[in-house]
Amino acid sequence: MTRQYFGTDGIRGRVGQPPMTADFAVRLGWAAGRILGRTPGARVVIGKDTRRSGYLFESALEAGLSSAGVEVLLLGPIPTPAVAYLTRALRAEAGIVISASHNPHEDNGVKFFGPNGGKLSDAIEGEIEHCLSLQMETVAPEQLGLARRIEDAPGRYIEYCKATFGDGTLDGLRLVVDCGHGAAYRVGPAIFDELGADVLEVIGAEPDGFNINRGCGSTQLDALQAAVRRQRADVGIAFDGDADRCLMVDARGQVVDGDQILYALARGRHVNGELRGPVVGTLMSNLGLEQALAALAIPFERVAVGDRHVLERLQAVGGTLGGETSGHTLCLDKSTTGDGCVTALQVLAVMLRQGQPLDALVADMVKCPQVLINVPVSGNARQLMQHPQLQAAAAAATAQLGKRGRLLLRPSGTEPLLRVMVEAEDAEETRQVAAQLADVVRGVAGIP
Repeated sequence: MTRQYFGTDGIRGRVGQPPMTADFAVRLGWAAGRILGRTPGARVVIGKDTRRSGYLFESALEAGLSSAGVEVLLLGPIPTPAVAYLTRALRAEAGIVISASHNPHEDNGVKFFGPNGGKLSDAIEGEIEHCLSLQMETVAPEQLGLARRIEDAPGRYIEYCKATFGDGTLDGLRLVVDCGHGAAYRVGPAIFDELGADVLEVIGAEPDGFNINRGCGSTQLDALQAAVRRQRADVGIAFDGDADRCLMVDARGQVVDGDQILYALARGRHVNGELRGPVVGTLMSNLGLEQALAALAIPFERVAVGDRHVLERLQAVGGTLGGETSGHTLCLDKSTTGDGCVTALQVLAVMLRQGQPLDALVADMVKCPQVLINVPVSGNARQLMQHPQLQAAAAAATAQLGKRGRLLLRPSGTEPLLRVMVEAEDAEETRQVAAQLADVVRGVAGIP
């Protein structure tokens, strides 16, 4: 079945424009209730980030679910991974998150978790899409679903995160935390404080409904870097709007990205004999990560971009650790989904266990220079990739780079672009190869 609404991570768009409208959200709630709430007494939890439009979609989804006879448990503003956890803890049939993650406030989205805290299968999403095409029918009045708020939802999630840290405390660690004016604005600092860390400064913890991800958070780290230096902190921690991602800053104010975080966690688990299966990254993971893991004899696999693909591969090979450069890290021995708070705690645990600062943990991973050129194209970018001239140029570039580098040609999933990515040990060679390939793309696409 062709998917009209669901993308790789739920449904997302500009607020007020299809599909992110109030009437669609009511029908989506009803359709989801029909498919996910087939058992008597079925319940669905709903959480959201701090966008003002979250109130609109929360109410609309609640109405749709109730009309399908499903009980609704409202969690309020809370991280996406908290919804995954509470779906399991409250024994709900499904969890719904209202968020557009790292996007600006004008956007919003809806994504679902199944009863095990994992993402819905394509088949179930297809069933929901089919229901959206049906005439909406409300159950009898005595069968309407009730709605109530779970007032202690933040506290439950805080205790869950603390439990993933294990024994010990964060005593002696000096932290700065940037919540991106998003869903972690309360729970994030509380988790580290309750474990004993000295939280010197909190950034981005005053959401007004419109400032989510604006000038702060994991997509804009300047303020965090400055605060870490000013406060002479040991570590800076940054979340995105729904707190499923985490990036960090070391004591020198240098950014530690998702690839470096993945390396620190893999190395820490490897040293302790706790690493299971290969580490899984994406096609965009830096070559330096692959090389550093190889030096430790840790298997590494790449999958298509998107945490969904990382999760599927980890489950297929029995692995527990994977992630993306953006900071979406999966620690499946601790959580069923990407969790920024859990990721940060796991890195801090490695620091304390090994008695090393963050910069030392990632020192052996040398990132290769990477150049990404987005070439606008007309027509089908995937078909363009099969052009003989471009194929020949890519083969020649691959042979030139050998084991010293790699290249990736990838069509954009949302724009008429062909992305040319090259990374290699030598920065000048990286720039030259990327520029040459981009010129070939422009030539076969007929672009001057």
